[in-house]
Amino acid sequence: MCQIISFFRIFGKRSIWVYLVRLVFFLNLFFFLKPDGQAQSSDNIPVLIVDGFSNHDWKQTSAVTKWILEESGLFKVDISTVPEDSMARQSWLPTFDRYAVVIQNTNNIHNSSLRWPKEAERALEKYVAKGGGLYILHSANNAFSHWEAYNEMIGLGWRSQSVGRALEIDSQGNIKRYPPGEGRGTGHGERFNALIQILNRHPINQDYPDAWQTVNTEVYYFPRGDAKNIEVLSYANDSTSTQQNWPVEWVVEYGKGRVYNSSLGHLWEGEIFPPAYRCAGYQTTVVRVTEWLATGKVDFPIPPDFPTADSPSLRNPTME
Repeated sequence: MCQIISFFRIFGKRSIWVYLVRLVFFLNLFFFLKPDGQAQSSDNIPVLIVDGFSNHDWKQTSAVTKWILEESGLFKVDISTVPEDSMARQSWLPTFDRYAVVIQNTNNIHNSSLRWPKEAERALEKYVAKGGGLYILHSANNAFSHWEAYNEMIGLGWRSQSVGRALEIDSQGNIKRYPPGEGRGTGHGERFNALIQILNRHPINQDYPDAWQTVNTEVYYFPRGDAKNIEVLSYANDSTSTQQNWPVEWVVEYGKGRVYNSSLGHLWEGEIFPPAYRCAGYQTTVVRVTEWLATGKVDFPIPPDFPTADSPSLRNPTME
């Protein structure tokens, strides 16, 4: 119960009604779905989520991501929150080397003054270059355009038309590259049920169907960046805007390290465990990605409720 109360407090001061709704959500999350999980052990893979600022609901994103990972029985997840106070922020320096994977969940797209301290930036660069795993979670690829090494680590992100190369997937499954200045800056249309189509087989998507449907998601058009040492895993058609195919998931080699980046995982302020996070395909992918980042291989099985090309698959914590 203490864990639930701690989880519940992260959302700040709201009306008593919102508190009650969220309490019911987390009670269901822990008690109804817990039997499907596995017990924690000393062999669990250590994972660190970094959060503290974003234009998205970073608190709930971290909380639900931690739950998804620990529910698999494979991981022990800590959260390090960048201090809000600018003076305290300067001394913030996680010990990244204690973890097999770092999940980056900060985004300063609307406030460029919100940055990690230089020492923390250098520590993350060194951690990944030496072989650490880095998970760029949804809007984290919008962040830190000033940070040269970060731009290389993420491969593609939310960048202006003048920055880097944009990648598009043509109707034959070939990658079209737009040089700086051509095409448009990164953006997205409406959220919709997107058909995720496999472009390259990889341990993460091994045995996935060639296409599977996720829900209420954003497909970024003209994702742009350095695009070095990159492999696009999947793509989707941006049916609400450009009508073109754009990368959804990609991996990057940075030194000896592995980086995974994706536009999947949108969670906006005011949403509570939204459909995008209830998707069985998304939850399975989060676990398999993190296992691959940590170990270079994937043993976590494809569940029976994995979505198909014709039908999404949502897991409902209220058991309705």
